[in-house]
Amino acid sequence: MFTQHAGFLIRLLATILDGLIVSLPLSLISYFITGNMNENIYVNFINFLYALIVPVIWYGYTIGKKITGIRIAKVNSEKLGLGTMILRLVVAGLVYGITLGIGIIVSVCMVIFRKDKRSLHDIIAGTYVTYERPN
Repeated sequence: MFTQHAGFLIRLLATILDGLIVSLPLSLISYFITGNMNENIYVNFINFLYALIVPVIWYGYTIGKKITGIRIAKVNSEKLGLGTMILRLVVAGLVYGITLGIGIIVSVCMVIFRKDKRSLHDIIAGTYVTYERPN
């Protein structure tokens, strides 16, 4: 099984980097085009596609994860697919929304305190975040 678990702080750093490198420029471009800095459905959709597709085609990496040296992998060692990433993003997002954010707090605690560092969305999708390089 997996051994090089990625903990909370490195995962948080990767998420922040993705926000700075992908989401912030998209938001600024959207602002210059529309003149509106409020929530933009197009920016949200592009961010969703980025989080869904990039890990599938880039062996579990996003730009932030690549910089920090971590990636998403499947517990059964298979290649990530769209179904796995949909489970990870959509179903987990629904769980977090339905629980009014309590699920996010539970996930953070799971990553901090569980030996395998898996969060709710990792367990739902059968994934984990690791320092291990792809085969």
